[in-house]
Amino acid sequence: MNSLYFTEEHKLFRESIQDFLKKEVVPHIEKWEKSGTIDRFIWKKFGDMGFFGISYPEAYGGLNLDLFYAVILLEELQKINSGGFAAAIWAHVYLAMTHLNKEGNHDMKQRYLTPSISGDKIGCLCITEPFGGSDVAGMRSTAVKQGDHYILNGSKTFITNGFYSDYLIVAAKTSPELGNKGISIFVVDRESEGLSATKLDKLGWRASDTGEIAFDNVKVPLTNLLGDENGGFGYIMQHFSLERLIMGINAHARAEFALEYALQYMSEREAFGRSIDKFQALRHNIADLYTEMEICKEFNYSVAYRLNKNQYVVKEATMSKLKSTKMADDVIYQCLQFLGGYGYMENYPMARLLRDSRLGPIGGGTSEILREILAKIIIDKKEYKPAT
Repeated sequence: MNSLYFTEEHKLFRESIQDFLKKEVVPHIEKWEKSGTIDRFIWKKFGDMGFFGISYPEAYGGLNLDLFYAVILLEELQKINSGGFAAAIWAHVYLAMTHLNKEGNHDMKQRYLTPSISGDKIGCLCITEPFGGSDVAGMRSTAVKQGDHYILNGSKTFITNGFYSDYLIVAAKTSPELGNKGISIFVVDRESEGLSATKLDKLGWRASDTGEIAFDNVKVPLTNLLGDENGGFGYIMQHFSLERLIMGINAHARAEFALEYALQYMSEREAFGRSIDKFQALRHNIADLYTEMEICKEFNYSVAYRLNKNQYVVKEATMSKLKSTKMADDVIYQCLQFLGGYGYMENYPMARLLRDSRLGPIGGGTSEILREILAKIIIDKKEYKPAT
């Protein structure tokens, strides 16, 4: 463990998470991968262990620990080989709950954040729409104020936890004429009249529920507005840094898992009278892949350190996701090749790893969009600033 960032307490925390996942989660993964439904009991167990409250205030049941405890949780979730289960957990904890914590008032936090930390409520974040993913400013969903409610209309898609969650953090335009300066964010209860969801069938992340959601004249109380009206775009942009860093961390962790598994397999698999980890071509390939993984991991840790100090890391987090997700795809592709025919078999981990990893360069901002953001920063000298 890197002592630059991790203490003895971090090490003990990692061991507790590893033990918990091995005992409570791993025995159910195959069932959840097949059914696409994660049993509710495990959410409560996560809550009871305090894992949902790692980064959140003690006043609402959290532990208020530094960001590297969250890094440990993210890394260990990747090493049980279910990208879908991991995504369901981190989308709840670091997408939905981040908005509750940062933009919610005390009443909102008591109603939604506290039960989210305890595992009694599950949340999702709804930004992407069928007609536009990374183009947040182009969203078409609207929320029109009428009396003591907003009337919400529109649709969202590719929403992790979008089918089974208890509440939804939803972005919609309250002042469409203002473009990206007219977006607001709301908490919407699942049982709200006019809300419907369809479960999507995916290539990977099969344990998680991914939904397409429709809002047909859904009444949202004025008290469920998060932060300031028309302030939503700034909030979304500010939290993208955390989401992109999370996906970068996920990527280096699953690449590391793939390499460790491949190395173990290669040490046991023999060809022409010796284990295949003795063949120079394969050894040198491993050396290159491991180097790429370690470089990404060290960079991601440095970005996490800066984010933990409340620095604005939009450029670095964007780089993290762009580079690490591509690296993970390349590493896992090669690790599958090291296993030969067995790599292609479903009862070995690489097939699922390959499918799950492929979403990395797509979700949370495609690699193409990230390159354009970085080009604006590097070439055009554009400055992104935190929401005030």
